[in-house]
Amino acid sequence: MTLMGIVLAAGQGKRMKSKLYKVMHPVCGKPMVGHVIDILEQLQVDRKVVIVGHGAEMVQSYLGTRAEYALQSEQLGTGHAVLQSKELLQDAEGITVVICGDTPLVRVESLQRMLEVHSAQKAAATILTAEVASPQGYGRIVRDAEGNVIGIVEQKDCSAEQAAIREINAATYIFDNRSLFQALSKVENKNVQQEYYLTDVIGIMQKAGKKVIGYCTQDEAEVIGVNDRVALSEAEGHMRSRIIRKHMLNGVTIIDPANTYIDNEVVIGADTVILPGCSLGGNSTIGADCTIGPNTEILDSQIGERVQIKQSVLSDAVVGNECTIGPFAYLRPGAKLGERVKIGDFVEIKNATLGNDTKVSHLSYVGDATIGKNVNFGCGAITVNYDGFNKQRTEVGDNAFVGSNSNLVAPVKIGKNAYIVAGSTITDEVMDEDMAIARQRQTNKPGYASKLRSKMQAKKNSTQK
Repeated sequence: MTLMGIVLAAGQGKRMKSKLYKVMHPVCGKPMVGHVIDILEQLQVDRKVVIVGHGAEMVQSYLGTRAEYALQSEQLGTGHAVLQSKELLQDAEGITVVICGDTPLVRVESLQRMLEVHSAQKAAATILTAEVASPQGYGRIVRDAEGNVIGIVEQKDCSAEQAAIREINAATYIFDNRSLFQALSKVENKNVQQEYYLTDVIGIMQKAGKKVIGYCTQDEAEVIGVNDRVALSEAEGHMRSRIIRKHMLNGVTIIDPANTYIDNEVVIGADTVILPGCSLGGNSTIGADCTIGPNTEILDSQIGERVQIKQSVLSDAVVGNECTIGPFAYLRPGAKLGERVKIGDFVEIKNATLGNDTKVSHLSYVGDATIGKNVNFGCGAITVNYDGFNKQRTEVGDNAFVGSNSNLVAPVKIGKNAYIVAGSTITDEVMDEDMAIARQRQTNKPGYASKLRSKMQAKKNSTQK
């Protein structure tokens, strides 16, 4: 039997007060609609149809071929939105999951359980519900004396008695596909909003003698639909807690979960310790037995095993095993470190490859460079990679020594076992085993220091008068 999914993602989201299309707002580093599509893929849905409206191009560009699309050009309600998939799905035999694109906290486990109950009871519709302390704003689940669902009443259409009901609609459904489209053809817009409600399908099915059941989740977070920035923050908090709990159960030590931020796609190895104030985002991978932080930001980077990173920023970087980084280092896109590399305080690496056992201990910049194994960069040594028009590369061979406060003016090549004397500005190739010195010979002027001070003091006194 075919399993289909319809994602309602056409709402503009005016309450977000944003130029960004609502379902594209990120939760833990991923747009909300991306989380929903992930859920359907984990559920092994055969066909996914995303209902788009305002901002359709943005959603389609993001999701690409992961889904089919149907356009809701006018926003006439959730029932009208689902009806836009009629040409694609109405004749299909199977089961359809209908889910909102702004509900990123729905669990795949809940949907799996709903499918099991739906099939076992041969239901026409199964509704995800939850009992909440404050049901204000949600549609209420109305049951008969035997507990069967007989309808859903939207907040604005509730009587006083219905408004007191605490079981609410989570806006996620499983339908027999043909029954869904048969019922949709009978939905009317005779309500306060003059919209075609998807929830009216439930009453239509019940009156037709079809079985409608509810599956009540124990996790209230699943019902959160994001309509404003407050709800977006709540969703972020719930998902962040889930992510951190997952990592801790997998053997990661997180010292202060309340001050640790980990995106959904991040992978962390066992026995790694995450210290407070860390933000780990994008498609980052961190190996086992690492110590990360405190106050470290890692984005879209691959970190090996037994790595120590303190108070640093890494973006699109690759770090080999047993490296030490920081404090206050910055690894920019294209930084690739071999094993046992040391990157010290206030060091910046950009678009550069550093071989095993190389050390750049402090106050240096290495950009657009290929650095060999066991190279030592002294304090303040830099690669001068930009000539005002183009970036140029520097090459440094294995076992070379670059003295403090040296400038390697690219394009330039330093050979193996070469020695660059401190304070040199190197513009020409240095061959293997050579020592290079490029600075003016020192000149001392006896007694001139006191004359210089007197001259400068006189100038200062003259300026102050």
